[in-house]
Amino acid sequence: MGSRRPTHHRLGRRPRRHWALWAGGGLAVLLGLAALSFWRQRPPHPSVEWPPIALTANDRLLILAPHPDDEILCCGGLLQTAQQQGVPIRIVFLTYGDNNEWSFALYRRHPVLRPLAVMQMGLVRHDEAVAAARLIGIPPSSLTFLGYPDFGTLRIWTSHWGQAPAFQSMLTHVTAVPYANARRPEAPYKGEQILQDLTEVIREFRPTKIFVSHPADHMPDHRALYLFMRVALWDLEPHLQPDVYPYLIHFKHWPRRRGYRPAEELQPPASLADHIVWQGNRLTVDQVERKHVAIAVHRTQFLASARYLLSFIRSNELFGDFPIIALSAPTSPIGLPTERGPDTPAPPEQLTDEERAAFVGVERRTMWLDGQDLVLTITLSRPLGRAVEASVFLFGYRHDRAFAQMPKLHVHFSQFHYAVYDQAYRLPDTSVHIERGARRLLIRVPLAVLGSPDKLLTEARTYLGDVPLDWAAWRALQLPAR
Repeated sequence: MGSRRPTHHRLGRRPRRHWALWAGGGLAVLLGLAALSFWRQRPPHPSVEWPPIALTANDRLLILAPHPDDEILCCGGLLQTAQQQGVPIRIVFLTYGDNNEWSFALYRRHPVLRPLAVMQMGLVRHDEAVAAARLIGIPPSSLTFLGYPDFGTLRIWTSHWGQAPAFQSMLTHVTAVPYANARRPEAPYKGEQILQDLTEVIREFRPTKIFVSHPADHMPDHRALYLFMRVALWDLEPHLQPDVYPYLIHFKHWPRRRGYRPAEELQPPASLADHIVWQGNRLTVDQVERKHVAIAVHRTQFLASARYLLSFIRSNELFGDFPIIALSAPTSPIGLPTERGPDTPAPPEQLTDEERAAFVGVERRTMWLDGQDLVLTITLSRPLGRAVEASVFLFGYRHDRAFAQMPKLHVHFSQFHYAVYDQAYRLPDTSVHIERGARRLLIRVPLAVLGSPDKLLTEARTYLGDVPLDWAAWRALQLPAR
């Protein structure tokens, strides 16, 4: 991580106007008009009728977006319906999306490397989100920007709570929110700070429906936002219990057919189809066209990834969550399905030859209670090899103790050894009991080591150095009352 240092830069409330942003909006309008007659004349594509998400006069919609542009990709049609029906809307952005060197270099036509220049790009993305919202009738007052570190929030989730130091952003080099137009400027990059902001937003707005990034999403910030939201909702029970609708953006080899296909249905990944009850939102022709225009207004991203972004301009939008798994005592092993399937071959195509040769996948997870112990098994596709590592995370939750103070267990496996951590702090190896086979890892954890929780969040992953190889999504579990 390098040395930690305090935030030295805080950008002003009103950045200079970015004319390229409005040029991007004009380009989007032209694209939408050019596609109009073609799209209207196309025959309807065979569709699947996912159970619809119905909005009522009593609803209040909260959209939680990891980065500017996710709000349109996931919910551009739904937001239009809500706005037309007069349903109150709040959109909250976890980050300013200021950690995308490739897209910024294309946008500026030169590398963007200096921290202040990177933060200026964060403000460009802020303005893009404001402009896109205006296009679909949502005023700037309905948008909230938290300003936590792009591509850093999952690291905060795993390792930066309580006495741990604040996270330092990779490109901006700051350790606290640097944006004056954020909800809480100078908030440290710590887990309890993100949790505080989300809890306060939910308590103040009192949503009936929350749309949030998916725990199976392959982008770390997307997984992190779901996890922070999940804990915030647990903290607010039983006073607030909104319905939760996760949306998927990043997943291997998905959507299957990339590019602009407005008459086609967005289908869930085959490997998730059996584990999630999906619901849909069907768009009208006019809503599809306006969503197309709105996503192109996010010009910093559209220049670099148009074909991918256009893959979400479809005739529907999809939402679905993993069910919370209830563990009873005593219990037989319960399977926690992984996301492997025909659309997730192993090893992934994007790995180098060396990484593909070393690939180890997470094939199966099971969990059960044995007296006062929690037992978890992980089955790998092959034994861990040289330099290939595996991690299992177990985070406990209980209503009568602040989540920042709860143990956050990380069991790390190398080829021949293991180590146990609470965040970054090494615990005695005897804190847990480990049994290892060639491809099977068994972890027996006393519930007391997890803080005697009543709920649990867990994930497993494999990696080669800093390169992620495979992972099984974070899952929430309910433990029996004691």
